[in-house]
Amino acid sequence: MEGIIWEPYNDYLEKSNIRFFMNKHGIKNYEDLIRRSISDIQWFWDAMMEDCRVEWYRKYDRTLDMGKSKSFEWAQWFIGGKINIAHNTLDRYALDPLVKNRLAFIWEGEDGSIQKWTYGDLYIEANRCANALRGLGVGKGDTVGLYMPMIPELIVAFFACLKVGAPMVPVFSGFGAAALGVRLEDAEAKVLITTDGSLRRGRRVELKSTCDEAARMVPTLKHIVVARRLGDADIPWTAGRDIWWHELVPGQSKECKTEVLDAEDYSLILFSSGTTGRPKGTMHTHAGALAQTAKEVGYSLDVKPSDRFFWVTDIGWMMGPWQIIGVQHFGSCHFIYEGAPNYPNPDRVWEMIERHQITTLGISPTLIRLLMRSGKEWVEKHDLSSLRILGSTGEPWDSESYMWFFNTVGKRRLPIMNISGGTEMVGCLLQPYPVASLKPCTLRGPGLAMDIDVFDDDGKPIRGGIGHLVCKQPCPSFTKSFLKDDERYIETYFSRWPEVWYHGDWALVDEDGFWFLHGRSDDTIKVAGKRTGPAEVEAALIEHPAVSEAAAIGVPHAIKGEGVVCFVVLQPGVEPGEELRQELKGQVVKFLGKTLRPDDLKFVNALPKTRSAKIVRGTIKKKYLGEDLGDIASIENPEALDEIDAAR
Repeated sequence: MEGIIWEPYNDYLEKSNIRFFMNKHGIKNYEDLIRRSISDIQWFWDAMMEDCRVEWYRKYDRTLDMGKSKSFEWAQWFIGGKINIAHNTLDRYALDPLVKNRLAFIWEGEDGSIQKWTYGDLYIEANRCANALRGLGVGKGDTVGLYMPMIPELIVAFFACLKVGAPMVPVFSGFGAAALGVRLEDAEAKVLITTDGSLRRGRRVELKSTCDEAARMVPTLKHIVVARRLGDADIPWTAGRDIWWHELVPGQSKECKTEVLDAEDYSLILFSSGTTGRPKGTMHTHAGALAQTAKEVGYSLDVKPSDRFFWVTDIGWMMGPWQIIGVQHFGSCHFIYEGAPNYPNPDRVWEMIERHQITTLGISPTLIRLLMRSGKEWVEKHDLSSLRILGSTGEPWDSESYMWFFNTVGKRRLPIMNISGGTEMVGCLLQPYPVASLKPCTLRGPGLAMDIDVFDDDGKPIRGGIGHLVCKQPCPSFTKSFLKDDERYIETYFSRWPEVWYHGDWALVDEDGFWFLHGRSDDTIKVAGKRTGPAEVEAALIEHPAVSEAAAIGVPHAIKGEGVVCFVVLQPGVEPGEELRQELKGQVVKFLGKTLRPDDLKFVNALPKTRSAKIVRGTIKKKYLGEDLGDIASIENPEALDEIDAAR
């Protein structure tokens, strides 16, 4: 097969978790594994739950129930089962004398502070926090907001919510008051847990005042619990409502019974970013979230008890809960970091990998492009030999950045588990496994028991061309509608083709059966009838040695319907100019043809991004067209939007 850059070898092939599963069930190769898991999804989920040692208070009676309507949209899983994520990811390890002193997580602050927490440590503090929540009137079904940076108290609060059966609402701590308030209001939060502030790029970020403003939107909110991070006592305070963590939690009993929950009881309410319309609350169950994250972290990322796992993310994004639940289910250690990944120097990520002997690194393509700009010498300063698995998610790759990650960080020996799914399933539709070969930028194929296809506009399967990514059977972790909005849920996912989940991504399956993504369908650019995703245009530009980053948008055109406009960040030391502009336009033509030649190409110093390093193309387009920007709370560097107006 042409284009293969990595083949499974040694332990990947023979001693990976997925290989043991295959051997147990007489499955000989990757293709048979995917085929069998999709052809009998109930068999797979039963076998996977047993293989990954998911523990039940009461074993379920039926794996799947499609409901009275026999409809994908309202499928229920593990009927009659009693479970709690906290038991599977914390209690059973902390109560095992042989395991309780194993590290559960390591924290590093931007200021260099380090804490190492064992399962025993975390269990005691989570119990105290759970007792504190119960003392504030929080019980099963009550929602608790988490508006915190990546600090140890966040992990404690995360497990405390799980233990008492209170669905948590993790909110990105970079959001403003309006974005925080609308999420807490929709979820009818009873308690909000936050901090006095955090550190970001050496600057103090105040959080409590944001909480106070947001609280005015949330009539159900009774208390705000405040953990000290900056150590300031002089912050806004409302007597009777606001409570210091250090005055509430440490004095509680270190014993706390974990709530026995139904499989379909909610564990998480995760909100979309809200860049288009009101944020959508996706609802995830204890059994469903645990099943999906354990499957993916265990089989694709091959996590083992000896691993140290670091995904560059935030608790407000799906990957935050995904990492915590998935890694701790296997009694492993995850790493959390509070600050910016390139502060104070461009090697902060590589430095932390070496210092903490990280074995699994997950990152976004945009962050790799940012770190590439500083040069590979920042990587080569550090011993990264502890790494054995690389991961990525968030957006499609371009080949140059992917190969830099593969060659410079992975030394051509490590597989890149490039995964993609979404908040609405707290997991993945597509992902590789360490028993399968890889091509640059591929996601390899469907996730296990994920009945994925690529449809043309008429709803027929297509191969060798770009089409719509869809899912044809349910999985345990799909959202149970949208919070308070069943109609929007059906309209978003099931209105295009009956009984088929329409995901909104462009995908392609090549002649060898390797899957690739080409961006969001709502970002589609259609020029003179030719349709493409912005990722293709951007990838063409990034192939040029002068280009560091790029964003492409489609804008109205009187003749062609839409035209292409590009915004380009140049490599350090490269000067913008008309000759380079025309050369870059020609670069797009070289890769995609004359039809998609950009009508305009502008040079900027930075592109607006979320903290998880996603470029916000929709907001760039609105700014360029002079439209209302809507909710921009998720953008970490809003000043970059001014670059769009000032672009040369």
